[in-house]
Amino acid sequence: LILVHELGHFLVARAFGIKVLKFSIGFGPRLAGVVRAGTDYCVSAFPLGGFVKMLGEQPDEEVPDGQKDLSFSHKPVWQRALVVAAGPFSNLFFAWLIFFCILLGFGNPILLPEIGEVQKGSPAQEAGILPDDTIISIDGHPISSWDEVSEAIKAKGGEQVVLEIQRGRERLQIRVTPEVRDVKNIFGEEVKAPLIGVSAAGSLRIERIGPLDAVSFAFVRTWDLIVLTGKGFVKIFQRVVPLSSLGGPIMIAQLAGQQAELGLLNLFHFMALLSINLGLLNLLPIPVLDGGHLFFYGIEAVLGRPLTMKQMARAQQVGILLLGALMLLVFYNDIARLLGLIPGVGAP
Repeated sequence: LILVHELGHFLVARAFGIKVLKFSIGFGPRLAGVVRAGTDYCVSAFPLGGFVKMLGEQPDEEVPDGQKDLSFSHKPVWQRALVVAAGPFSNLFFAWLIFFCILLGFGNPILLPEIGEVQKGSPAQEAGILPDDTIISIDGHPISSWDEVSEAIKAKGGEQVVLEIQRGRERLQIRVTPEVRDVKNIFGEEVKAPLIGVSAAGSLRIERIGPLDAVSFAFVRTWDLIVLTGKGFVKIFQRVVPLSSLGGPIMIAQLAGQQAELGLLNLFHFMALLSINLGLLNLLPIPVLDGGHLFFYGIEAVLGRPLTMKQMARAQQVGILLLGALMLLVFYNDIARLLGLIPGVGAP
């Protein structure tokens, strides 16, 4: 994912004729690499990120007169902004590409409307619904997936619904009134939701789709995760999602290992989600991050001149402080999970 991010910066910089001095995966001392056409492609000691170093990257950097046309800081503000934005947007595009390949190569998995468990004392049990029943229609509307079951019940609120059930060779019509309960959503907030007290059996149907459908389906999945991740960032600032839930490299490695054990598809889905997180995180308007640079370029475009070196230096100091505090927090959380001090993937 770091490679994808930095490759975005690199390709757009080269497209605008900017000289790239170094393309590094990792920070710190250079471990190995190769120099080609004046660019050092290398791997560095600390695998916590990466960077692309361009000629004239710093506004106060001295650039020989004969190389100013190759200098980043001598390019128009819109070109500099595109070079910076290319990293985060490469991560978003990569997530779309993962979903596209999965959908085209393996198909679109659809969770079937088969009932796995019926909760005791629930409206469904009182109405006579049993495990292994299959929901055929709700209020006369055909049902083909579990998502459609959830949406139909949610749309009716607490009103009675008529379920057409397939039970073996028999078809039944069962009336059930959902019970509105307080439940926790994905962010841990309590919300009211109409429930009948059933869960899906987990059976899947793989729907084969063509390239055009794969393009649009992948876009929808990517956009849904972008929206969900964006809401997650907002919930963190609102203190709805606790800071203890944040994780760093150790947590990422643990989750990646868990997903790999479940299968290659799970690992690629996790990779797509992580790529979206990386892209959106870098778009936050925090100095040092790509979003901070884009914020500066926006000011430059409005004022017609860049900020002074003193103003940028102060902003960069604030950004480094915030980023350093975030890194300390996630490393603390990772270690605390390993020790079982906070719940999570590393807790016993």
